[in-house]
Amino acid sequence: MKAYTTCPLDCFDGCSVVFEGEKPLRGDKTHPITQGYLCPHLNRWFSHPRLETPTLKGKAVSREEAFAFLVEKLNTTPPSKVLFYKGSGNLGLMQGVAKLFFAKLGAVIATGSLCDESGGWGVEKGRGVNLPLSPLHVKEAEVVVLWGRNPAVTNSHMLPALKGKTVVVIDPVKTMEHAHLHLPLRPRGDLYLALLLSRIAYMEMLEDKGFIAERTEGFEEFRELFLWTPIKKLAALCDVSLDDAATLLSLLKGKKVAILVGTGVQRYRHGHEVLRAIDSFAVMMGWLGKRGCGVGYLSQSGAGYVAPFAVEAKNDSVVNVDFSQYEVVVVQGANPATQMPNSELVRQRLARVPHLVYMGLHENSTSALAELVLPAKSFLEKEDVKVSYGHGFVGKMPQLVWCERGWSEYALTKALHEAFGFEGLKTEREYIEDFVASGAVEEKGRWVSKLTQGWPYEEKFYTPSGKFLFLDEVEEGFDNEEMWLVFAKWPRALNSQFDTHDCLHVPLCLGLEEGQSIRLKSRYGQCVYAVRPDARLRKDTFLLYSGAQHANALTPPHVSDEGHSPVFQEMVVEWERV
Repeated sequence: MKAYTTCPLDCFDGCSVVFEGEKPLRGDKTHPITQGYLCPHLNRWFSHPRLETPTLKGKAVSREEAFAFLVEKLNTTPPSKVLFYKGSGNLGLMQGVAKLFFAKLGAVIATGSLCDESGGWGVEKGRGVNLPLSPLHVKEAEVVVLWGRNPAVTNSHMLPALKGKTVVVIDPVKTMEHAHLHLPLRPRGDLYLALLLSRIAYMEMLEDKGFIAERTEGFEEFRELFLWTPIKKLAALCDVSLDDAATLLSLLKGKKVAILVGTGVQRYRHGHEVLRAIDSFAVMMGWLGKRGCGVGYLSQSGAGYVAPFAVEAKNDSVVNVDFSQYEVVVVQGANPATQMPNSELVRQRLARVPHLVYMGLHENSTSALAELVLPAKSFLEKEDVKVSYGHGFVGKMPQLVWCERGWSEYALTKALHEAFGFEGLKTEREYIEDFVASGAVEEKGRWVSKLTQGWPYEEKFYTPSGKFLFLDEVEEGFDNEEMWLVFAKWPRALNSQFDTHDCLHVPLCLGLEEGQSIRLKSRYGQCVYAVRPDARLRKDTFLLYSGAQHANALTPPHVSDEGHSPVFQEMVVEWERV
């Protein structure tokens, strides 16, 4: 049997997958993005152990027993003491259907994002809508700037589009060995580098005056912003020399430029300003809305579609919710025990929840604490559809395998509706078909978002005026001579899914040996790590990979100024040998 589906995992690519029974999954060579190549996670999909049987207080139970226990606890608990916490382990549309039940129940629903919403807020403020810059766009560029983004790990299908291009890396970590230029800026320095580049470009009269006049608003305020701070102070704040900044501009001058921005640059309190500053620099140069040019960030994958599971409900924060304030907590497709900031406190609070319910494919630190564990069905075992934040194609996800184990999110939601006498739930097929029809059109045999037809922003921006809105104010700068702890994606993991890497990478200048232990301290705790010296790091930078066992032991439980995201990178630490 040969069939086609779409990868549900949380990355840019939304790969088209060829399924042939229990054989290894293969890439669809006909897909414009996948082109026959899959990431390590999908290549090893069947080798990862998964949850097989419901468990209650550590003992295997039947599906009927597990469901009856869940219904009884939900039925006897005040709705204000019930929390639904959903993650992004699966990005299929139907993963959000359970919100309908919990909203009708009157429960609290955790909202916000552990990922990208601060930067997304900034992009949307300037452009109106955040559209993807796909590999099909980037292949027309002449120069590609990887600003805090490592496509070899997070966006592998972008790599063919980089061939033959001048590639520049802006990152505290040297992520690409053969880049034409690497600017190892200081952590938290991205905003000031964008202003510095704008300042120098303006001094050299490189701005696109016609584009600014015709398609933007507020350039005068942005100009005052980058001219107000002395140029040497901007260079000091980002720790990039004026010579290196000028070298970068010389590579970009007169070229078609695509800037690919990662999520790490916005994991600060002012993350929204970082993306607005990068966008404003690019627009000033005329690199948005023109063929061969653009700025790519995690796009609004649902832009232009009618969201079927948008509900009005009491809300709490996915970033710093106090789980111990609830009697029943239902966690779906998430691992807050390690992925939320200040994770030791999070685990303590989860342990105090009287009835913690976990629903997912794999065991993790959260399922280990759960009273009730409900196995989920994999993307091969249920019907769904996926829109990607890396391109505009809609991925169909038909049910290809039938099995009794686990629940699909829709099946569980339907059963809960029936148990509580709730009405109004459509069929699974109706939700999927209505969603696709609301925002996609058929093009060359594939469904594609209406908003991604043509070149992004070539005709208009999506602000009320139809023009781009420049950044007009920022927070004060900072002075820092201390050590920073930053995070990046591990090639064989997707946050805490699959294989994780627990070593702390340290700069060579510290004189530490591999396997040696050191203690890191922040205002929020301390933790001992085994180290791995790493020549890619700045002298003031430690590196942990997302999903590491103690990745968030020291992370502040703060929320960004806009976008309701965590500030994972806002972490100054001290260290000592153990």
